[in-house]
Amino acid sequence: MALARIVLTSGRTVDLSALHMSSTYGGLLEGYPCKLLNDRRIDALVRRAGRSFPGAPVHLIPPPREYPDQYAGAFGPVEVLPSVACVGSFHAEALDPSHERALYRSHLTVVWFQATPCVPSGHDAEPGLLDVPWDALATDEEL
Repeated sequence: MALARIVLTSGRTVDLSALHMSSTYGGLLEGYPCKLLNDRRIDALVRRAGRSFPGAPVHLIPPPREYPDQYAGAFGPVEVLPSVACVGSFHAEALDPSHERALYRSHLTVVWFQATPCVPSGHDAEPGLLDVPWDALATDEEL
């Protein structure tokens, strides 16, 4: 049973089977959010997603970056990402119509950021998540 079902803008319905949410800046003890720190956190999150869901392709939805009017330190201007980092494992019907529906499904791991810790559902999700080009990114797997 899926945690949630999402309807993409393409019309395809995908099921969220696993979701990991974490604070984007959890554990930041010193310094401030900047491009260097954010790029490293994003890269680490994508690598962790690949290890958490081996065999599934990983897609990063580029996060929005805000630049508040704050003092720029040694690492450049302050750059802030949305406060919740998400990694989701999604499944849907097989892409290849010749595959038996009961034996195959398509899958994709998606990394995205959002402002609140809400589980995406239906048409209520981040726009980037709803716009995922499933047919171009997902792959079929045999169950």
